[in-house]
Amino acid sequence: MKLPVIETQNVTMSFGGLTAVDRVDLVVPEQSISSIIGPNGAGKTTLFNCVSGFYVPNDGEINFFGKKIKGLPTHKICELGISRTYQNIRLFNKMTSLENVLVGQHPRMNSMWVESILRNKHYRQQESQALQYAYELLDFLGLSDLADIPAFNLPYGAQRRLEIARALASQPKLLLLDEPTAGMNQQETAEMTSLIRILRDERKMTILLIEHDMRVVMDISDIITVLDHGQKIAEGKPAEIQSDQRVIEAYLGPGVDEITKKFKRKKTNNVRS
Repeated sequence: MKLPVIETQNVTMSFGGLTAVDRVDLVVPEQSISSIIGPNGAGKTTLFNCVSGFYVPNDGEINFFGKKIKGLPTHKICELGISRTYQNIRLFNKMTSLENVLVGQHPRMNSMWVESILRNKHYRQQESQALQYAYELLDFLGLSDLADIPAFNLPYGAQRRLEIARALASQPKLLLLDEPTAGMNQQETAEMTSLIRILRDERKMTILLIEHDMRVVMDISDIITVLDHGQKIAEGKPAEIQSDQRVIEAYLGPGVDEITKKFKRKKTNNVRS
């Protein structure tokens, strides 16, 4: 039996008197697209920050292919094979696209600082391989023509793709995408959706994403986990989540049934009149 790529058990994260993540269990199978959804403030990004090492949960365990990673520093977690993007793009704005991707390869570089000064054969080999791989990633993300352009000069959609290219540069086994289509127009969203699917199907990657665009979530997710006020309130396939009453209420508020009934009665009365 295959171990899940990531498994959280009873993960809890509090800030003072506020519990942002409350005893959340999550299992992400290998080579799947798993989505976390929920209203604003539900604890989605906080859970991401726990998995990627930015926060150390107050309670619970986080396992990556069965290995406990809770409490490990972020760079160690990245070296193990977890990489991420951010809700608000965090590129090195004054660096070029190529330089941003090269920075992303740092966890896979093993030259000593002395070798970088002396520029010996081992260092030059690694540098050449890193450049080749960076150009391959830029080409894969459709950014080849923008390799020498500073990140802050890129169009918004290209910045989003560059952030994914940098995340892929460390050759992760698990890619965390925090609202990858946020701020995108319809065409850019469709292209990003296609890219995520290609990463799973062709690059055999496992993806865990946070997303507010329900069309994207329902289109590409193998399994969806729903958080509300830090707690997991539902989990299942897209069709199951769409019809789950707890999910509907979390997004539309309690009493949604009564509102719907009133709307239907009003609509019927208008037809009769």
